[in-house]
Amino acid sequence: MSLLDRRTLLFGLVALAGCGFTPVYGPQGAARALLNAVEVDAPRDREGYLLVRHLEERLGQPTAPRFGLSIAIQLGEERMAITVENVATRFNLLGKATYALRDMASGEVVTTGTVESFTGYSTTGSTAATQAASRDASERLMVILGDKIITRLTLADLSPAT
Repeated sequence: MSLLDRRTLLFGLVALAGCGFTPVYGPQGAARALLNAVEVDAPRDREGYLLVRHLEERLGQPTAPRFGLSIAIQLGEERMAITVENVATRFNLLGKATYALRDMASGEVVTTGTVESFTGYSTTGSTAATQAASRDASERLMVILGDKIITRLTLADLSPAT
């Protein structure tokens, strides 16, 4: 690492410390209240399972849950690349997840929101390849939606109302 790179890094760290920067997963970070404290409602389908699995990987398994998280998933598809024979060779998988985080002790809803995203997949291979691509796109979409939910939860005010 050159001297200039070290000075730039040191200046950046000092600037962040001066503005009150706190790492979100650090000891005083906003996400600390979520780690091992969120119990996600049981999934109803494959996509729900994939989303719950990703959320639990990121937030940890709840030991004594402080929060409960309910999620409703809506999926749709749209044809993107269409041949002159009117055959779609690419699809976009559209996803929308509406969530509500509630305090387990009081039952009050702490925060709610909706996140949206999409992924795509190709249909130019065999039937088995197209099905695999569709399943993979679904899994990628659930990771994206899960990450967006976690980001929103870490930005929410989780302190109890007084």
